[in-house]
Amino acid sequence: MSAFPVLPHGLHGDGPHKVIAVHGWLADRSAYDPVLKDLDLDAFQYAVVDLRGYGEAREAGGAYTTAEGAEDLLALADGLGWDRFSLVGHSMGGSVVQRAVALAPGRVRRIVGVSPVPASGLPLPPEQWLLFSSAASRPENRRAILDITTGGRCPSAWLDRMVRRSLERVDAKAFRAWLDSWAGEDFHDRIEGSPVPALALVGALDPALTAEVQRSTWMRWFPRGELVELPACGHYAMDEAPLDLIRVMEDFLRADGQGDGHGDEQGGGQGGRAAA
Repeated sequence: MSAFPVLPHGLHGDGPHKVIAVHGWLADRSAYDPVLKDLDLDAFQYAVVDLRGYGEAREAGGAYTTAEGAEDLLALADGLGWDRFSLVGHSMGGSVVQRAVALAPGRVRRIVGVSPVPASGLPLPPEQWLLFSSAASRPENRRAILDITTGGRCPSAWLDRMVRRSLERVDAKAFRAWLDSWAGEDFHDRIEGSPVPALALVGALDPALTAEVQRSTWMRWFPRGELVELPACGHYAMDEAPLDLIRVMEDFLRADGQGDGHGDEQGGGQGGRAAA
């Protein structure tokens, strides 16, 4: 059981479809700020969380693993009284929500991975591993990662702002520990064949977590998987293409068709759908 019962979170909306949204490696829950004002808050209620080591949970101890993060999400759902809910996860958060499916598949209505790290992890070549593993102590590495994963097209001021936020809101020790988990752990056997409808939403300008990567992982493991590629977007869809992200994500979540969280009228279709 999780020793950290309620993750810090912000609640947005009061709709019947409950959704927990999980940030990625470089930012806390403020990563979702660009989309909050345009979400459908009548249809959905979003709990946007800080994982351990991030934001309001910056000082929280722990193992800083995707498995622990998934337990924390379930504890949050319990605290909110949510028996059934959907999950959204960006990058590292995409790995965390897949872990939650493995732990409690009967409670999860749908999942959305925004440039999600596969459940098999993300092995990095030595040069890339050095870039990522040193980023805890080297702000310039965080900036380089942001620049590379957005196709080298984002403004300098945005890169600087993202780095400042990362340094201010992420504990360096936790940041480094999380990397070992999301990059190095393989739990895909725990989700392979899952009936949970699962959308992978990727950016065409992201050189790492590409549509091809998702076809060979996510789409193989989720029989009801769907894949959508945003053409003018890299790794940070919340900043780069917020309206496209909301439209695709909420259309997918709405396809559940059940206000009370039971059943899945329309579903995702066996074999899923791919758009690129």
